[in-house]
Amino acid sequence: MAMTEVILRPARLFDMADCAAIVDRWIGETPWLPRIHDAADIARHYRENVFPSQAMTVAEAGGRVAGFMARDGDCITSLYLDAAARGRGIGAQLLAHAKTAGKPLMLWTFQANDGARRFYLREGFREGRRTADENEERLPDIQFLWTPEATP
Repeated sequence: MAMTEVILRPARLFDMADCAAIVDRWIGETPWLPRIHDAADIARHYRENVFPSQAMTVAEAGGRVAGFMARDGDCITSLYLDAAARGRGIGAQLLAHAKTAGKPLMLWTFQANDGARRFYLREGFREGRRTADENEERLPDIQFLWTPEATP
């Protein structure tokens, strides 16, 4: 994906297939992550559960969905970027968008996801608590917290 202008906008129903496909590809390219759901289950989950009940923001670049973020109140439940969009500041733009509300934010990431852990720390989040395997993947994870006061 060539570097183009990134537009953040509310997700629309027709974006759900692209969002689910980004998640599915990430799972497929992550060797330490067990596959619990196939592509159809992921698409159904986003269409039936995430899209109707959460605030979803899409990052569009070059007319394509490059990534997205889903929020349930102050909890960021999903932040995924297509492989070609990673490392281009799009994730930081999505987080900055969430931070504009000026309220604390919380999210979880797997302990094994070193890149995400470094990213969230760089973006002003701090580690909250750790769990051993309280998710459906049965993998250790970390809660990250952000407060407006913590950002200079």
